Amino acid sequence: MFFYDHLSWAVHDLLNNIKVQAIIGPETYLEAKLLAPIADKAKVPIFSFAGSPSIQYPFLYQIKEDESVMSKSITALVDSFGWREVVYLYDDIERGREILSYFLESFQDKSIRVSQGNEVPDLSADDQITKELQKIRISHTRVIVLHMSSLLAYRVILIAKGLGMVNENYAWIVAYKTIDILQPVENEVIESYQGVIGLRSYIPASGKLLNLTTRWYNECYKKSPSLGSREVSVLAVWAYDTIWALAESVQRLGLQFSLVVTQIDLMLPFELSKTRFKGVSGDFQLNDGKLVSNGFKVVNVIGNGERGGSTTTQTRRMLQTTGGKKLKVGVLTRRKFTYFIDAFYDIQKNVTTATGFSVDAFDACISALQYEYELIPFANGTYDDLIKKVYVQEIDAILGDSTILANRSQFVDFTATYTDMGIGTLAKIKHNDMWIFLKPLDMDLWLITIAFAIFTGFVVWAIESMDQKSQKSPSQQIGPTFWFILMTLFFAQREKLATNLAKFVVFVWLLFVLILIASYTAILTSLVTVEQFELASKGGTLGFHGGSFVAGRTVSNLQFGDYRHRPYYSYDDYVNALSKDGKHNGADAIIDEIPYIKMFLGMHSSDYAMISSEPTTSGFGFIFQKGSPLVSDMSRQIATIRENGTLRFLEKKWFEKESSSSQDSTRKPKTLNFSRFRGLFLISGISSAAALIISLIFLLHAKLEVHSIISFIMQKNLVAYLRHLFYGNAIRI
Repeated sequence: MFFYDHLSWAVHDLLNNIKVQAIIGPETYLEAKLLAPIADKAKVPIFSFAGSPSIQYPFLYQIKEDESVMSKSITALVDSFGWREVVYLYDDIERGREILSYFLESFQDKSIRVSQGNEVPDLSADDQITKELQKIRISHTRVIVLHMSSLLAYRVILIAKGLGMVNENYAWIVAYKTIDILQPVENEVIESYQGVIGLRSYIPASGKLLNLTTRWYNECYKKSPSLGSREVSVLAVWAYDTIWALAESVQRLGLQFSLVVTQIDLMLPFELSKTRFKGVSGDFQLNDGKLVSNGFKVVNVIGNGERGGSTTTQTRRMLQTTGGKKLKVGVLTRRKFTYFIDAFYDIQKNVTTATGFSVDAFDACISALQYEYELIPFANGTYDDLIKKVYVQEIDAILGDSTILANRSQFVDFTATYTDMGIGTLAKIKHNDMWIFLKPLDMDLWLITIAFAIFTGFVVWAIESMDQKSQKSPSQQIGPTFWFILMTLFFAQREKLATNLAKFVVFVWLLFVLILIASYTAILTSLVTVEQFELASKGGTLGFHGGSFVAGRTVSNLQFGDYRHRPYYSYDDYVNALSKDGKHNGADAIIDEIPYIKMFLGMHSSDYAMISSEPTTSGFGFIFQKGSPLVSDMSRQIATIRENGTLRFLEKKWFEKESSSSQDSTRKPKTLNFSRFRGLFLISGISSAAALIISLIFLLHAKLEVHSIISFIMQKNLVAYLRHLFYGNAIRI
């Protein structure tokens, strides 16, 4: 408090007694906040080196990048390394919380989670700092962002080094107000910052910078080596350019308007806002009272100083503690469905190991991300019990055949699914249906097809009967005609047709028959492979995966709520139940998730099939703590192994005996009905009718004189004349 009172008195003295026209120098937020209203009242510009966007005064100029720009730059740095979770430590309460909001917003835009955002006051005791660091140490977050004063940052890193937290397994990122002071400090301080990554305001190399550095070295450093650095600090460069900007603005005002000092003071803010020049720091420009950023330089503290460019910090992996702390992954033991995961204790290695499809998929993802983990076995319980342990942070993840469910997602996060989605119906293939050949077509289609065959036969008979060259009577032609139409179903007709119109009708009919037979054959083939599964309307027995969520809600959603339900706990139980069927204390079918059914069919593909499926579940996924950044990393890797064929290779490894029936018969074939062939019937019917009408017209034209047709039609004994029309000579009325 004494310091700030003295600072306020000194500023009043400069303004009232010395009559300064500008003040350069506040380096902290509190200093700028204290001096800004004083300078504003006196109409004197004050140039601050603190990022203070919330302080708005016309005569306050911020000669430093805005904190929002810094937060976006640090976020981009974290994102470039592939880290998805950070710890953010800041100093003073008021300013730190304001800056925290910028960081939270920018981190959220990049899907980076801030697991902790803790305040570390400047006057914190060492034990308080140690307590905060211990919280970080026991967590799995190894990326720490420091936004605090240089002195406090030095204390934090020094204590962290004593705790073994400053090494290649941690990433320390510091803001510019910490990294900027590393040039003039002692080697002991630099040693503590070894491996720390920081962002420094970018000052491009130029002749002006070289000239200023040379003058600094010759005129200041040689005379006073205690200054600590042979190079000019960033703040000194900004101060140098600020003085030039101020001098040029005052000079322009004096030359243009010949103003007195008071008038210059009033117009100076406007003139400063127009100032643009190439300074030592690069392009110097003020926008809304703030310095326009030239970008940042990534530096890494190595040896006796800093180096730009690459760092030695590990990327795209979970940074481990020096004590070898690993991700705790829970697994269920004593499971009968062991093909997905079979966890057991290895006496020789003194660790819990596991095998199975889920384990292989998990390892394929985890190895690419370079995560390390240990299995925590649980002999009793269910996945819901393990989810509770993840929720209370007793374990970090769950490996296994755990189904993605909405109610579970309230407590944990799931990765993307690595299996097929949905519920399937498993049944034993039956071979005793003597009427299966009738099932490809429904009853309506059978009857309409027969009716059209008769109609087509009638049309062909009628057309052929009108042929004058034919020597056969209608009674003699009707039998061979219908036999001819019947033989077209088997493409075995040998009878010859006399008229072109009859041939046209038969041609259209053959096209119709060809399409119908092809469809019939396809459906019949599917039915022979997997016969229709039909439970009795009452009294049927439906099996399900015992101990899973499938019973109850899922069975009801599949409209099997009226059937008897019976749980089964292993693949051997499935075989026994389906062999006995529901009438003999077994099951007519078994409802289970598709991945389990595919695994079963890999062992028993010849006698069983998945006859239907419904997309009512989201498949299997790996489970992590709520908000864990590992979820997005693992989901990306699951997508990667799916695209590069690794997941397909694992499926073949574990489902290698899977038959085509399990792949292609996930849905039972549908019976063909009349609506699917309405177009064919319409074409065939119109063609036959048109041919018959044309044939009649030709016959009338040949038998009747044109002027007699109308009077002929008006005769009362029309039947006698028609008989004569077909078999007599030309009629004359």
